[in-house]
This record gives sequence, C-alpha cells and structure tokens, in this order.
Amino acid sequence: MSAEIAASLRTMIQEGELPPGVRIDEKAFCDAFDVSKTPLREALKILVSEGLVLHRQYIGYRVAPLDLAELRSTFETLHGLEAYAGELVAQRLTDVALARIERKHQSMIDAHAAGRRTDYFRTNQEIHQLIVDSTGNAVLSGIYATLMSKVHRARGAANADMLRWQESHEEHEAIMAALREPGRPRLPSILREHSENTAREVLRVVEQSLAEPATRAGNASRGR
Repeated sequence: MSAEIAASLRTMIQEGELPPGVRIDEKAFCDAFDVSKTPLREALKILVSEGLVLHRQYIGYRVAPLDLAELRSTFETLHGLEAYAGELVAQRLTDVALARIERKHQSMIDAHAAGRRTDYFRTNQEIHQLIVDSTGNAVLSGIYATLMSKVHRARGAANADMLRWQESHEEHEAIMAALREPGRPRLPSILREHSENTAREVLRVVEQSLAEPATRAGNASRGR
C-alpha cells in the first residue's frame, strides 16, 4: 500500500500538482487515500530517500525545492540538443517514425481539448523523446532522456499555468508543421525556440516559488 501511495505522490510531484516547497497535509492525504498515517508516512519516507520530499521534525513534510542553478545549466544544454536533434531528424526521419509522432500528437490534442492537463503534459514529453529517438542516435537519446528527467518536475510546475499550456500547444502545432515540410529546414530553429520558451517560463515559476518563503519571512519579521 505504501508503495502505491508513494507512486501516486511521486506522479503528483513530478507533474506539478504538488509544487516545490508546498507543505504536505498528512490528514488531507490520509483522507484522500483512505488510509491511516502509518502507510502514508512509509510512502513519504520513500520519497524522502529519493530527494523529492523533505522532512523536518516537529514541522512535517514538504515537497523538496528545486535547484535553480542546476535547472539553468540543464536547460542551456537541452536547447543545443533540441536543435541538433532537429538537424539529424531533418535528414533521417522515416515515414514510420513520423506516423508514430503524428499519433502521439493527436493524443495530445485530445487531452488538451478535454482539459486533461496531466495527460497532456505526459504526452508532450513523450513526443519530444520520440523526435529525438527518430535521429537514430542512441547516445543522443540517452543523454536527452537523462537531462529531461532532471527538469521534469520543474516543467510540470510551469505547465500548471493555463496560459503557458495554450502557448505550448500552439508551439507543438508549429513543430508538427515543420516535421511535415519537405526537407524540414525550419525544424532545428523551431525546436530550439520551443525549448527556450519552456525554459523561460519554468525558471520564472521556480524563481517565484523560491522567493515566496523569503517574502513571507520578511513580512513576518516586520510584523513582529
């Protein structure tokens, strides 16, 4: 039971439903999962060991904050990988691979139309990996997957913003149009631009989440 609860909470953290720094209300989650505190705390211990959750005695559990400097560096690297993947895909994309991406894109459109944000975000990530996998370069695919796992949680938090959700959807339509073009000349630049736009919004959200505790602390100090 604790493993199942941990899996659910892990998904909520990675998809942005539980944003960085938020306090985990044990009573609320016991009610939500219909369990006692024992299996919930066992689940939280698993997430503490993974670095997704922090625990302070007498204070309780919180979602671990994100490392802003590491995120910036990771995104800078991803921008280059996206553009390079675009160059290789422009030369190597097969009809079978394009059809697979098209099907996944349609699933993303359906999730967007139905308002299923979590499904949309997950499918969005899968499309990016499929595009990189279409290069036929296993080393590039592996490096990309590793770096994307580092920013996954932060991307989930940013995609909770409805405006960015719509912008991301429109940018993916542009990516698909570039994939369908003969020779695909615009693909590298469009993939890089999409990556930069995503990074800009993700870093803004993370910076804001890191600033809020300091602001609250300052207000509390002035109040005293």
